[in-house]
Amino acid sequence: MDWQCVSSKSNQLIVSLAKLKDKKYRRAEGLFRFDGIKLFCEAARKGAGIEYVVVCESAKDKLCKTVESELSSACIRARLYIASDEAFSRLTDEQSPEGIVTVCRNLDNIGTYSGIGSVRGGRVLMLESVRDAGNMGTIVRSAVAFGIDTLIVSSDCAELYNPKTVRAAMGALFALNIVVTDSIADTVRDMRKNGFRVFAAALERGARRLGSFELLKNDAILIGNEGHGLSAEVKSACDECLYIPMESGAESLNAGIAASLCMWELYKI
Repeated sequence: MDWQCVSSKSNQLIVSLAKLKDKKYRRAEGLFRFDGIKLFCEAARKGAGIEYVVVCESAKDKLCKTVESELSSACIRARLYIASDEAFSRLTDEQSPEGIVTVCRNLDNIGTYSGIGSVRGGRVLMLESVRDAGNMGTIVRSAVAFGIDTLIVSSDCAELYNPKTVRAAMGALFALNIVVTDSIADTVRDMRKNGFRVFAAALERGARRLGSFELLKNDAILIGNEGHGLSAEVKSACDECLYIPMESGAESLNAGIAASLCMWELYKI
């Protein structure tokens, strides 16, 4: 495989790839970037559309053979660059970078809700307005661990291609069917019409205790915003509310932890 060398941080390629730190630029180009050899390997093994791999000159002896081996095994043709330490520093967000940045095309397993056909399988988790990228990545990671078939997220959730989301997901982003919807309430109503029960995770009067009743194969659970929970419209669109039992006086759970507990219950089905 051919590696090209880049020495200047003002090189056109470096400048262009550095712009992928900006959400608007990621959207315009249909590309996203991430740091680290583990994420690179996960992307290659899942057949992600890897466009560029940039390795820091000081790490080339440690990383280049691994990059070549993974790309060859996955039959992926990417453009390969070795960048000077100065040029590479413009690309990475990490305080202690491993010396590799990968740039991918937007993933085929992330799409837009276009009806019930967008939903695969029976285990479904839904998110409304989860804004923290770390929480979003944690939820994606847990979703793969607990066998969630489809993750449905409102369009105002944290961006899936945000570097913090990608890093927190630890490779799970490349494996999960994820659907983005402009109206989570309408999507809930559509799912119910098509045989799903949808439970809102909310401490409301009459809410059922998680774990006290049987969840079924076509049940979905909906998690809300970290600070404000679920909107009234979304709660009213759901079949019922459920709550996670905890000690009296305890603060509400982090959205990533709450979602993981709910997914564990779905995993038992």
